Amino acid sequence: MNHSTKMMNPVSNLKLWSKDPVSLILRILVWGASGLTILVLLVIIGYILYKGIPNLSLDLFDLEYSTENVSLMPALINTVMMTALSILIAVPLGIFSAIYLTEYARRGSRLIKIVRITAETLSGIPSIIYGLFGLLFFVTTLHWGFSMLAGGFTLSIMILPLIMRTTEEALQSVPDSYREGSYGLGAGKMRTVFTIVLPSAIPGILAGVILAIGRIVGETAALIYTAGTVADIPDSLLSSGRTLSVHMYVLSSEGLFMDKAYATAVILVILVILLNRISSYTAEKISKG
Repeated sequence: MNHSTKMMNPVSNLKLWSKDPVSLILRILVWGASGLTILVLLVIIGYILYKGIPNLSLDLFDLEYSTENVSLMPALINTVMMTALSILIAVPLGIFSAIYLTEYARRGSRLIKIVRITAETLSGIPSIIYGLFGLLFFVTTLHWGFSMLAGGFTLSIMILPLIMRTTEEALQSVPDSYREGSYGLGAGKMRTVFTIVLPSAIPGILAGVILAIGRIVGETAALIYTAGTVADIPDSLLSSGRTLSVHMYVLSSEGLFMDKAYATAVILVILVILLNRISSYTAEKISKG
């Protein structure tokens, strides 16, 4: 009987665990933590769906917001626009910065250490601090006012360290044999990076982009101070507008439309799941291609 058969036999597992009770305890703790995490997620989603689905109506999807319909459609459109704007700004900067740190900078140099410490520090700063910085710099100093552009740049600064670190880890996970094989065939540094290394790291890079999208969609504090809370579809990037998370916060803080706030939460959850599935599908297609 081979080792895999013994592992599949409950009697053998019981004997093994009796000899090593620490493994049994650790296994129970791991399964218990996993089950608790799944349970909490199901409870939260179930509560949101229970409170929000009965309050969904066609009036919530009118193009114009009013106190009668409390439409979330402008906020939904603003959320998609804010997500696209922030990703367009942060993703190229994050990817090219990670490429330089991984492929061009000397390993172990002081510059790499400083950049990594800075990125980790930025990742730990509360979002409201980013909002105050955006208010002072983009809104006031640059005279952009409360606008989608100010909110997009503020959020791009927030997610930039996340994209940099995940891209750097994805690039480092590519085997050096890929690079050596490319060099052996006569390819240069840049061609090797952009035709061999970067395509191999795309699934890991997109995983970081998915996490960044989730943070953008759920952000509230930074956008209140930069993008504003106007419940309309902006005419331009210099116009103010609220996202779904800000819309839900405003409704719940007013206390007059709690049922609409729960309905907005349902749409927000659906939007996050939809964006994650689209990103995952794109990553699978690129990795298989």
